[in-house]
Amino acid sequence: MSQVTIRDIAEATGLSIGTVSRALKNQAGMTELTRNKVREAAQRLGYDFSQLKKTRIRRIAFLLHSQHNTLASSPFFSPVLHGAEEACRREGIALSFIVVGPAEPVLDQVRVHQPDAILCAGFFEPEVLGALMLTGKPMVLVDMQRRGFSSINPDNLLGGFLATRHLLRSGRRRIAMLSGSLAHYSIQQRNRGFRRALFEAKVHADPDLEVIVPTMGEGDEGVVEAMRSLLRLSKRPDAVFCYNDSTALVAMKTCLSEGLKIPYDIMIVGFDDISSAAVAVPPLSTVRVDKEGLGAAGIQLLLNHKPDEPPAEMTLPVEMIVRESSCDE
Repeated sequence: MSQVTIRDIAEATGLSIGTVSRALKNQAGMTELTRNKVREAAQRLGYDFSQLKKTRIRRIAFLLHSQHNTLASSPFFSPVLHGAEEACRREGIALSFIVVGPAEPVLDQVRVHQPDAILCAGFFEPEVLGALMLTGKPMVLVDMQRRGFSSINPDNLLGGFLATRHLLRSGRRRIAMLSGSLAHYSIQQRNRGFRRALFEAKVHADPDLEVIVPTMGEGDEGVVEAMRSLLRLSKRPDAVFCYNDSTALVAMKTCLSEGLKIPYDIMIVGFDDISSAAVAVPPLSTVRVDKEGLGAAGIQLLLNHKPDEPPAEMTLPVEMIVRESSCDE
């Protein structure tokens, strides 16, 4: 049985052996058009990619979407980045931090850093992920999940369930949820957990109590408006589960400014356990996520990557942390 060689691919594409070799190894020095031409020819001819020596990962690009590069998001993603940095330091790997937006030339930005692998943190548009996948470099998604990609996430569904169950067990029945866009995998899963807890407790899920926070710049105006809309209801909520702690802290401040007593008039629970949750007044109940662990595990998934294996999906455990904002004893 004859084996397809790099020379065969070179003859089929009209390119030099050196160019074909560099394309198959995802090395720099060519256009994406040329790289894709080589990979498509290799697949068509039946080239055995396992012939390529596995390149040791020496440089990793940590990509963060520009929408997460905000004051509200940084308490979550900064520890994730720190966990990735520590894991890279132990392995002797250089880590580059790149903030990208949907309208920016993401491949050009990544190419400047010449990474051997890519770690994407948080939400990214499918088009951006598709473009990154064409580089052929090992990729892992952190705090996001998409078919065809390796990923690592906290147990968002369980976390949403635990937070809502805690409020139900505290005697609350009109439980609201403040969400971000459900296009985000983590938020969607937290919302599913919220609904599952209500369903299992046989509590009606009132659509008026589920509010998506409007995008109103980088300030807190969207959360304030969303919380006030809940308080204006003829039957206002007696508890609120917020999709993250930054939202919960603003919601709590809004309730206090309206003269409500927390937790007696209204209980509030967040998600993530950022550093400011424990020192809030009152201290915020939340679902603890091992944020440094997420970043470190993402790096480990990249290092364990084998081209011939299917994408791996990992889930890290979460923990319900009860503090004064939802405990009236």
